[in-house]
Amino acid sequence: MSIAATHSLISTSAASHFYTRWINAEGGREEQVSALAQLSLTNTPFARLLQNEIDSGMPLPRAMRRLRNLIVCTLIARDLSGLANLEEVVSTMSEFADFAVKTHLTSIMEEMVALHGTPIGQESGLPQELIILGMGKLGGGELNVSSDIDLIFVYAEDGDTLADNAEQRSMSNHEFFVRLGKKLINAISEITQDGFTFRVDMALRPNGASGPLVASLNMVETYLVTQGREWERYAWCKARAMTGRAEDITALENISRPFVFRRYLDYGTIDAMRLMHRQIRAEVTRQETLHPDRNNNVKLGRGGIREIEFLAQVFQLIRGGREQDLRDRSTRKTLRTLVEKNLLTAEVVDQLLEAYDFLRNLEHRLQYLDDAQTHTLPTNDGDRLIIAQAMGFVDVETLLGELEKRRVLVAAQFDAIFSDKQDKNNSPGGDVKSEDQSALCGLSDRDSVDVIESVLTSLGFSDVADNARRLASTWQSGRIQNLPEISRNRFTALINVALPIIGTLSESRNNTQSATQRNTLARLLDFLETIARRAAYLALLTEYPSTLHRVIRMMGASDWAAKFLTMHPILLDELLDDRSLNADADWPQFAQDCQRQMDEVAGDTERQLDLLRELHHAQLFRLLAQDLEGKLSVEVLSDYLSLLADILVDTTIQSVWKTFPNRHRDVPKFAVIAYGKLGGKELSYASDLDVVFLYEDDDQEAPPLYAKLAQRFITWMTSHTSAGILFDIDIALRPDGASGLLVSTFATFEKYQRNSAWLWEHQALTRARFCSGDSAIGERFEALRVDVLRQVRDPLKLEQEVRAMRQKMRDANRNRSDLFDLKHDEGGMIDIEFLVQFLILRNAALHPELTADIGNIALLKLCGELGLIDTALANEAANAYRHYRKLQHQRRLQGDERARVSPDWVAAEVPAVKELLASVFSDA
Repeated sequence: MSIAATHSLISTSAASHFYTRWINAEGGREEQVSALAQLSLTNTPFARLLQNEIDSGMPLPRAMRRLRNLIVCTLIARDLSGLANLEEVVSTMSEFADFAVKTHLTSIMEEMVALHGTPIGQESGLPQELIILGMGKLGGGELNVSSDIDLIFVYAEDGDTLADNAEQRSMSNHEFFVRLGKKLINAISEITQDGFTFRVDMALRPNGASGPLVASLNMVETYLVTQGREWERYAWCKARAMTGRAEDITALENISRPFVFRRYLDYGTIDAMRLMHRQIRAEVTRQETLHPDRNNNVKLGRGGIREIEFLAQVFQLIRGGREQDLRDRSTRKTLRTLVEKNLLTAEVVDQLLEAYDFLRNLEHRLQYLDDAQTHTLPTNDGDRLIIAQAMGFVDVETLLGELEKRRVLVAAQFDAIFSDKQDKNNSPGGDVKSEDQSALCGLSDRDSVDVIESVLTSLGFSDVADNARRLASTWQSGRIQNLPEISRNRFTALINVALPIIGTLSESRNNTQSATQRNTLARLLDFLETIARRAAYLALLTEYPSTLHRVIRMMGASDWAAKFLTMHPILLDELLDDRSLNADADWPQFAQDCQRQMDEVAGDTERQLDLLRELHHAQLFRLLAQDLEGKLSVEVLSDYLSLLADILVDTTIQSVWKTFPNRHRDVPKFAVIAYGKLGGKELSYASDLDVVFLYEDDDQEAPPLYAKLAQRFITWMTSHTSAGILFDIDIALRPDGASGLLVSTFATFEKYQRNSAWLWEHQALTRARFCSGDSAIGERFEALRVDVLRQVRDPLKLEQEVRAMRQKMRDANRNRSDLFDLKHDEGGMIDIEFLVQFLILRNAALHPELTADIGNIALLKLCGELGLIDTALANEAANAYRHYRKLQHQRRLQGDERARVSPDWVAAEVPAVKELLASVFSDA
């Protein structure tokens, strides 16, 4: 058991002056508390307890105050005796606040309607109700025992009240709800002989104390769009409607959600919350300077409750627009979600939660003392000892020691997120290695080309003239000069961090040092210019300098990666965490997450299309980052890319099917068969998908419905959205090709393969597999595929047809350059693929293991093991194929459309492949 959960070392009456005064003020109260304290107060029957007070002759306001005092004293008794935990205390107070507000609102609304009639919406003609938003800890269901409640009053439509008789005085809806709000505040917060029910704070409403007490939905929308400030996003994050019609609440949420949760990853939030925190800390420091005896503010002080809340909410504001799981109003639930999202470690969150419980429990004991809304330790030694003993400590020194431990821990975590990365050398390099930090060049966007050249020379650039001109032209461009000052400063600071890093880049196999530096700087400038108007991306790179390092390394290694990141800058988020870049993907979990997220936005096709692309891009980018770090072999990368495509194909098929209102079954009897690179699990980054669609369904509506499913699948895959496309789809391998049906029954497909298919279509079957959909169809396809491949064939005729088809392809892809075409030239990849396909079709009847979908490299080695080809040549050809794929991969990453390399790079591989080809076809 943690220290925060230990029992009080003093009695309840000694720990709370308020408890003692209330118990002694009237006979029978101690018995009341004792009886109520026997059970948990969660789901307390407040209505019955309130009715008991009313039945004794108390008016509603007084009865509610007496009930409030009974609830608070019972919580004090249960908490200090160890019967109630923090969850019970805060949830009970939150539930009671909801009950009190709703009960008083109902009573006052009846009085107002009797006097002025029912407020009616001018547009809808419907009766209007007051929406009361609980903010802060009330909104999050984590209210203190002696906290005020932060409220905002909203109504849906302007209009007037509808008077039922001559005695009622009609008024505007606005005036009606203002009066209603004032009466409600007085009913809850006015101090009487029984105290108050809750103090009410309305400062969070639009325009604060200077704004109207009540706002219409139109007023709220106009305010949030035109005047809403960053700190208000933080406040509205916890807004919870306690009253109002469901449709009005939904309308209000639709207004506030885009304001609070931006659709993009909003790293500018960190700076805004850092500023807000500075202002809070400055005020606390000022108060502590004026009153040194009032230090140790457990809420607003360093390492206090507010810093834990900020830690949770910064992730919500950054990511909540894209991840609904991060929109929960509870601080504790949000912290736990951060572990699930891999944003904070379980160890860190456990420590933060323990510290949060400790600080909140201490806060409660401070408030138990005199029912005061305080967050600082008492000034006199006697009361301090009471607080220490109520926390389970024998003396004040031990309490302060334990408090300091937690404050240090919280402050360290807070600083890890919120420390200002621009403090050092006016750059975002707070996390940059010291040797890089010392080399920051300090260029400004006003420097001349000569000055820039001089600095680039000192940083180790080989070609200073071209780089200096490019840098100067970028700074002088209207796109950069027209940026807001803060964005322009960030842009310049990022360049100053990047230049020393780029200056250390050396020559690579593909480029000289000067070309590597020039290409990297040009790609980086293109990227930064593209994202410059999105301040959030500049803020991300400013807040996380290590991410800028990764971006530079990635752009130096790959033109394709640079263009991909420039097109999809939201993927910067994937570079933040080493864990996500180093860990193997949990593919089953990824598949579940894909379908879950698609189901969450079912009905919104536009969002589903974007979501599929975002999921693909994020996972693709993780693989790209690992690949460029040299952590993935060619085979493993292709396996992962193929598996990623399989999952997205399956998710798309399932999601499209659910959009059909007239579907005759919940799960379609439909399958996607993969061919080519996807079928052979040899997919690369920009590969298209060769697929065939099969179904087996006797329902009369099946043919048109499955054709529609296939058409819509292709549309979902290939449509250009703001997030790009998912995959290009090639369906040319379907029976009868372009003249054939889009979808085929399995029986039709089987008949075609057995009786009508060309040899090249049987060659294609060697790299075909079930990809997605109905597994029974997939099993039947695999059985058919094996059966077709095991047919006995005339060796001479087989060789003639295979060689003729190979020549036809070579003639269509003549290489007139001095470079070696890895794919099409003699001794290249297609020669190896045709060779493997020939060996399978010739020998599978005797060696059924050749029909396994294990890839060309493994099949070559298997042919060698079976004695079908020379073992040494088989291994050399397998290594050549691996080498070719690796080189092809590199050329694609450099942005080359054709995979062509210097003949010297394949001098050893080409002769080995040609020798194997000659031996196989001469034997045939």
